[in-house]
Amino acid sequence: MLSIEPYTINIPDETLTYIYDKVASYRWHEMPADGGWSYGTNLEYMKEFCKYWLETYDWRTHETILNRFHHFRTEIDGIDIHFIHEKGSGPTPMPLLISHGWPGSVSEFEQIIEPLAHPERSGNDIMDSFDVIAPSLPGFGFSGKPKRPIGPRKIAKIFASLMKSRLGYDQYIAQGGDWGSAISTWLGYEHAPPCKGIHINMMNMRHGGGPQTDEEQKWSSLVSQIFEREAAYNYQQSTKPQTLSYAMMDSPVGIAAWIIEKFNTWSDTAGDDIESAYTKDQLLTNIMIYLVTGSFNTATWIYYGRREEGGREMPVGSKRVEVPVGAAIFPAEFVPWAPRSYVERIYNISRWSVMPRGGHFAAMEEPNLLVEDIRAFARDIRPTTKK
Repeated sequence: MLSIEPYTINIPDETLTYIYDKVASYRWHEMPADGGWSYGTNLEYMKEFCKYWLETYDWRTHETILNRFHHFRTEIDGIDIHFIHEKGSGPTPMPLLISHGWPGSVSEFEQIIEPLAHPERSGNDIMDSFDVIAPSLPGFGFSGKPKRPIGPRKIAKIFASLMKSRLGYDQYIAQGGDWGSAISTWLGYEHAPPCKGIHINMMNMRHGGGPQTDEEQKWSSLVSQIFEREAAYNYQQSTKPQTLSYAMMDSPVGIAAWIIEKFNTWSDTAGDDIESAYTKDQLLTNIMIYLVTGSFNTATWIYYGRREEGGREMPVGSKRVEVPVGAAIFPAEFVPWAPRSYVERIYNISRWSVMPRGGHFAAMEEPNLLVEDIRAFARDIRPTTKK
């Protein structure tokens, strides 16, 4: 087993001062009078948000909260991979790899790590415990930066090495939404065993054969309409991410606005009240991770990397993901799930859960629903798990 080093988040004061000075000196501009959020992130909300950022938000408090978990770094394929490793309670915790996406970070998992690792602390069965492993994706947050873009298939290979070669797990399950769902898919497809099951809360992949029924065609047309309206960020980041980087890397307010729009649009909010789903502190901690690590640029590269890997379609003529797959369908997911007939041509679905509420960032929006669904999915494959 190669070297694994403990890691503590400790951002220099001068980095924080630079960020706050940039926010304080931002020159506000206009937006259309009939705007609201229809043209993008709302100007009045951004002014209120930045005032709170400067006057109330305390990074050190949230740095301390994140540091209550056990953090480590190890080098895989020339990249320093940061990960939280929270060992579970009881005699047989199941290894669980949870992967975030864009524009997220490991802070998304702040509310689910403890209940997954230590269910007895909230009055649940200790036999449902997990060893929780939550990496920062390469190029994101506290992980190192690749020399050029890599996509989810390559990241799955890196995470498979983390689980088996570095941590020594013979068997584990993988969970994720957004990019985490694509990474988990590739883990189940190409790294099983030891990956013995996956649980996803977004359908990120597509079948090479396309839609085959009227219901599937209707879904495909709806997705095309949504992408026409919402996917400008995707096209930019998958084709010319470097051009975007020059403005963003110079503007904390620009990064915040770019990310906040997604949290507003993709979440189960009451109208455009983003704070009906999240607190400002939750939003800011995630944004600050991009800023204090200077990783906005390299985090966008995953879109380019996926395009080079062949896009979101499974290989033509490929088998489906045959390990057990749990699907958690949250109703406000901005890209709706395909009909089950389509999904089952990609995945061996063993659990299909339609949630009563929640959206794209399930671990932040509805942590209890997500945790219970992961537990229920894992119970069917837990008995033979070993390390």
